[in-house]
Amino acid sequence: MKVKELIVIFLTTVAMVFIGCADNGGGGDIGGDGGGDTLTTPTPIAGFEWINPGTFTMGSSSDSDPDHYGDEVQHEVTLTKGFYMAKYAVTQEQYQSVMGSNPSYFNNNPASEEEQGKRPVERVRWYDTIVFCNKLSITEWLTPVYTIDGKTNPDDWEAIPVSDYATWDAVEMSSTANGYRLPTEAEWEYACRAGTQTVFNNGNNNYTNVGAIAWHYSNSDNKTHEIGKKIPNAWGLYDMHGNVYEWCWDWYDDYDGAATDPKGPRTPNMSYGAERVSRGGCFDHLADNARSAYRYFYGPWGGLNVIGFRLVRQQ
Repeated sequence: MKVKELIVIFLTTVAMVFIGCADNGGGGDIGGDGGGDTLTTPTPIAGFEWINPGTFTMGSSSDSDPDHYGDEVQHEVTLTKGFYMAKYAVTQEQYQSVMGSNPSYFNNNPASEEEQGKRPVERVRWYDTIVFCNKLSITEWLTPVYTIDGKTNPDDWEAIPVSDYATWDAVEMSSTANGYRLPTEAEWEYACRAGTQTVFNNGNNNYTNVGAIAWHYSNSDNKTHEIGKKIPNAWGLYDMHGNVYEWCWDWYDDYDGAATDPKGPRTPNMSYGAERVSRGGCFDHLADNARSAYRYFYGPWGGLNVIGFRLVRQQ
């Protein structure tokens, strides 16, 4: 298929999947608990929200969160660069248009009045996501973010591994490329919280109204749902709680304390296994797993029907 045809397919998909254009930025001048001065919003991108840089408290404490886990130790994080974050998780139709296949377990029988193609893609491996990101970047004439063995075109990479593979685990992420990528774990939580420090990003420290913002075990009918059916957070991002977990860039490890622009360890901590982080909770887990601070993890070679992903773009 020619590049021009791919561009047409992708733009058509964006028009179907994303409702309207991004407004003047999700981050505003909120910046967690220290966003600083009002910042100029870059040019809006359809389907994305601009998230301003800022400082926030990442993690949770047993004092403020009754379901706190020991790997959620609170610490201050500063993000010095803003970024565009997709308003929605990648959908099945968007994934199909780029990759030519749909790995999702939930590939039929959507809920009433919901569209099958607009359900989030799942059962997608972490390795798959970096291929998707670079392919989409190339299609849109953007600079790919990920490099494996010195190459940025996934057509030049080896077949996507089905088990841990050192060459793919050594993938490098450019800090200057303007293409698509996964959020870092810190970026994900910062964007999810949208200036809040409560258990959920709607300001709640309990589970009374969690169903308004999240698909979880008690309200999902044990299936994924069309994106954008719940209330967005204050920065215009949907389904940050529930529906499917979302892959992040980072290897899973303990937090190191206060940090600036953290990207996680360069290599996995093998005492935990070679696991990449995912965030946000899912349709099949209890609502406490959808908390802003909750951390989930899985091997990058594996795809589960509870894990999808969301795109980020650098300026």
